[in-house]
Amino acid sequence: MLHLNLNIRPKTAKRLKKVLEFSRDEESFAQNVIAYQVVELKRGILNIKIDLKSYEEKYKMTSAGFYKQFAQGKLDDREDYILWAGLYELLDKNEKQLQGLTG
Repeated sequence: MLHLNLNIRPKTAKRLKKVLEFSRDEESFAQNVIAYQVVELKRGILNIKIDLKSYEEKYKMTSAGFYKQFAQGKLDDREDYILWAGLYELLDKNEKQLQGLTG
C-alpha cells in the first residue's frame, strides 16, 4: 500500500479531502487521477502533432528529420525552427510520460 505525503496548502488539502469523500474508494480515486492524466497527455500529443504537421508541410520535411539536422547545427536559428524544435522535444517528453503511465 502506498501512503502519500503531499505538501499542499490547507485549502487545497480540504478540497482534496472532499473529493475523496465522494469517491467510492481510494483505489478508484487514484485510477481516475491516472486516467485523467492519460487523457490529457493524449490530447496534448494530438495537438502537438497537428502543430508539427504544419511545420512539416511548410518546410517539406519530417519533424524527426528536421530535429536531427537542427540538433546537429545544420540549420539556422530562425524563430520557426526554434519553435518547431521545442514542439518536437515537448512531444517526446509527453510520449515518454504517457508510456510511463500506460506501459
